[in-house]
Amino acid sequence: MRRALLLALVSSIALAGGCARHRMLPDSSDIARDQNQLEQRSYQTRAFDTTDGEQTMRVVIATLQDLGFVIDQANPGLGVVSGTRLGMRNNMRITVTVRPRGSQVLVRANAQTPSAGAVSAWHYQEFFGALEKSMFLTAHEVD
Repeated sequence: MRRALLLALVSSIALAGGCARHRMLPDSSDIARDQNQLEQRSYQTRAFDTTDGEQTMRVVIATLQDLGFVIDQANPGLGVVSGTRLGMRNNMRITVTVRPRGSQVLVRANAQTPSAGAVSAWHYQEFFGALEKSMFLTAHEVD
């Protein structure tokens, strides 16, 4: 009797699990979210034609400081720099990662504000514009 009851319980659990609805195709909100993430990643990342990750880290730190950020943490071994900029209207926190990719170095920035969360593409353009100029000047040994 006990064995039959246990068998019936296990069978009903298996049947209930088999009747669960499984989503095979993503719905439109999943696709839109994925496209939004890809778009966001495209303006958060730049590739530089250098293999010197340490020099790139130094340039990233200097660029952040030039843009008014105070460096909170820097870990050259991991290739991560975090900084904060206190502003009149909004504060901003940015984390930048530097990692090698073949004959290039990838730099990815992630910035957030307390009020709005993620920041606009314009802020990333400001950072990467300044970083590209600094990388160029450093590569050509211009002070």
